[in-house]
Amino acid sequence: MTPSRSLPLIAVGVTLLLWASAFVAIRDLADEVRPGAMALGRLAVGALCLGVVALRRRPVLVRPDRADWWRILAIGVLWYALYMVALNAGERRIDAGTAAMLIQLSPILIAVLAAIFLDERFTRWIVLGLALAFGGVILISFAGHGSDGGRDLLGVVLCLVSAVAYSISLILQKPLMSRLASVQVTWLACTIGAVVCLPFAGQLISDLRDAPLSATLWVIYLGVFPTAIAFTTYGYALSHMSASSLGITTYLVPVITVLLAWAWLGETPPGLAYVGGALALLGVAVARRRPA
Repeated sequence: MTPSRSLPLIAVGVTLLLWASAFVAIRDLADEVRPGAMALGRLAVGALCLGVVALRRRPVLVRPDRADWWRILAIGVLWYALYMVALNAGERRIDAGTAAMLIQLSPILIAVLAAIFLDERFTRWIVLGLALAFGGVILISFAGHGSDGGRDLLGVVLCLVSAVAYSISLILQKPLMSRLASVQVTWLACTIGAVVCLPFAGQLISDLRDAPLSATLWVIYLGVFPTAIAFTTYGYALSHMSASSLGITTYLVPVITVLLAWAWLGETPPGLAYVGGALALLGVAVARRRPA
């Protein structure tokens, strides 16, 4: 595999690992930092880090036109503000593994939206991969996670809201990747998301003041790694892959999340979860298959 072909795959791998860790970090913070406050802290740190990188690349950045700006604004509101607040609130009610699985409804929405708005074709491998991977997610969902069995209805709905916001945002972002640098789009959208979450500033100050130092460190981690780094690498991968194919690779996130949650939070997955994880991995491999 040539370096030019391997780099997008490396970017995808980094993104998936960091996003999986975010589910665990959010779950660990759930009792100490409120959803809106956590989103604001994460986005503020992410915007600061991305701003430093973007300004260093200023000579090569392209000024967004009017159509670009409305897309960036929508992404900032939907993906960076609504997605994160809803997910944070959902993970106060359900465990990290289940939340990650519910978000995996998004590749199906992405594939459908990409076919409608981006003229991306449904190949037989994508259809088969979607079916296998989604079947794996269903198996993991039925397996159950956490000591309380954790499927609070409101928590499920909040995670589904995040999945819809993510799916729409990815379709909006895809056309931007042909003109604008990934770090530029991520920085602008992240900054917009932070501005939208400013009403939670009082909560953020109060929660971090009363919480242990580890809570502040988790918020910083979320801003630097799953936000600044992961969203940038994801944008880079999106500029080199179709939206539907890239969306399908996120089926790996629940598998990684379950392992991290088991190691860090002590959430041990039942046997059926391993079967579902293997099926999801198979679906990703099939969806990535190219015709001879």
